[in-house]
Amino acid sequence: MLSGRRLDLLDPTPVDIEIEDIAHGLAFVARWNGQTRGDWPYSVAEHSLLVEQAFTRINPAAGPEWQLAALLHDAPEYVLGDMISPVKGALGGEYGEMDRRIGEAVHRRFGLTVRVPAGIKRQIKLADQVSAWLEAIQIAGFSEKEARGIFRVPAPELCDGLEIRLRPPAEARHAYLERFAELIAARESI
Repeated sequence: MLSGRRLDLLDPTPVDIEIEDIAHGLAFVARWNGQTRGDWPYSVAEHSLLVEQAFTRINPAAGPEWQLAALLHDAPEYVLGDMISPVKGALGGEYGEMDRRIGEAVHRRFGLTVRVPAGIKRQIKLADQVSAWLEAIQIAGFSEKEARGIFRVPAPELCDGLEIRLRPPAEARHAYLERFAELIAARESI
């Protein structure tokens, strides 16, 4: 990693995980394999920021611990990359297991429970689906009609005011780190 840490993908430890490495990696990983409109790829860092916003809208009482879990929901992709669902399925259990181990190490590193409660996990997944819907129809070239056949259509109130941001990786990295710091500070003030 750029921090100088060496992360064993098969046996990751929390001590080898730094938020700066996560933010940097996610800011340079393109969603949709880069197949999006705009002058900049839509990064996993931007996607994670949007998911956290949608999650907070879905569950405004969740608090900073679960907002942080939402922000970090795709953190393993800083080293694994963002693979489209059909590729993940084709790779089988090994990919999922590696993703799970890295995700658990990330959670331990930042003081989160390793096992997110099922209700919170469902809400993060719903927020992820809100983001995927907006991405599909706004930047990935899907018509609404086509997207309705592929993606879960979220309630309009979950989408109102949410914005897809396309910006240089350095700006996405900065925004991710800034939101992370806000959530850590909020959690510590409780």
